[in-house]
This record gives sequence, structure tokens and C-alpha cells, in this order.
Amino acid sequence: MHKIRRPNLWGQKWRFSSLSILSSLILMSRYRGPRLRITRRLGDLPGLTRKAAKRSHPPGQHGQARRKRSEYAIRLEEKQKLRFNYGISERQLIRYVKKARAQEGSTGTNLLKLLENRLDNVCFRVGFGPTVPGARQLVNHGHVTVNGRVLDIASYQCKSGDVVSIRERKGSKKLAEGNLEFPGLANVPPHLELDKSKLSAKVTGKCEREWVALEINELLVVEYYSRKV
Repeated sequence: MHKIRRPNLWGQKWRFSSLSILSSLILMSRYRGPRLRITRRLGDLPGLTRKAAKRSHPPGQHGQARRKRSEYAIRLEEKQKLRFNYGISERQLIRYVKKARAQEGSTGTNLLKLLENRLDNVCFRVGFGPTVPGARQLVNHGHVTVNGRVLDIASYQCKSGDVVSIRERKGSKKLAEGNLEFPGLANVPPHLELDKSKLSAKVTGKCEREWVALEINELLVVEYYSRKV
């Protein structure tokens, strides 16, 4: 009898397009790979990294080739910008979209306001952390307090009147002071009142659309999830 040989899939070389790469990243909880590779494909993401890519074209063998992108690919890239800039998973983003729909007003604007008022992003916007991942690390390691209590939940929604401060410890203050000397963004949005001497910031409301540092078309993100959520 002849034996049936199974194909050696591990020995084959697979080629992935830019769309398939972005689609595969949807299933990942949080990206921990090369950050410049993402910014070369999606553009400037101030929350992800403060470094600038030397090459402007997307990574890969065919990165310089000019290809017409489909409408789905354009919406997917806009959605991925939110994920990578704010460092959230696909499940988290879906929950934020549902919350934004339940609120009055524009769903896209509500979505951006929810993401901007995350505790890790607030710490980034005032300069306590160089990037959103750096600010999240401060929160997770217990260096940040909210209204006088240590809070290590990066996804906490800051409300009007909340006071976000650096913990009264030498190590915590040293980290925050070092980051404040070279903040990731030059300007602090008006809904956050920063007191550098006290290493604290008061939240006075929600971030206005024009103060969102990310260049994004949030309507395309809403359209992307229109049939999925």
C-alpha cells in the first residue's frame, strides 16, 4: 500500500499583504513588537512612540509599491490607529464603541472623549509618562493616585473634579519629574489643569475634539463597526 504523504506546511513560504498583517493584529490583545514598524504603516502615533521613522513608506518588500487601497482597508487602518495609539485591545475598543453609541451626540466624538479620559492617557497628556505605554506602566506599578488614593487601573475613566497626582514617594516623584522635563506632547489640553510643583493635575471635563493629538477620521472607525457591533 502506498502511504499518503501530508504536505509540509512548515517548510512553505507564506506571503502576507499589508491588509492581512493588519487583520492578524486584530486578534492580539496588546502590541509589544517594533513600534516604528507600525508608525511607518499607519502614520504618526504620538501615544505609541515619540521616535520618528527614517523611512516614510510602509515596511515590507512591497512597501514602496503604490497600490489602490479598498474602502475596507482604509477603515481598518483608521481603527488600528486608535488601538495602537491608546494601547487597547480589540475587545476594549468594541466596548468603547458601544458606550459611545449609548451617549448623546456624535458617536465618533464620544469615542475619542472616552479614550482621552482613560487614566493612562491623562497621565500621558500632562507629561507624567513619555508615551501611553510608559504612563500605563506608572499606573500599573502604583505610582499614581486619584483623589488621594492609589489607583492601578489604567482604564479608569477620569471624571470632572478628579485630581490625578504622583504618589508621595521619592522614586515615584523622580520618574514623573524626569518625564516632565521632556514631555511627549508640547501642550496640555484645557480640560486638564497641571500643577508641576505638586505633580498633580485636575480634570475639569472632557477633551474637546480639536485637542485630540491623533490625526484620525473617527467616522471611518464608526463605519467599520457599523455591521460588526
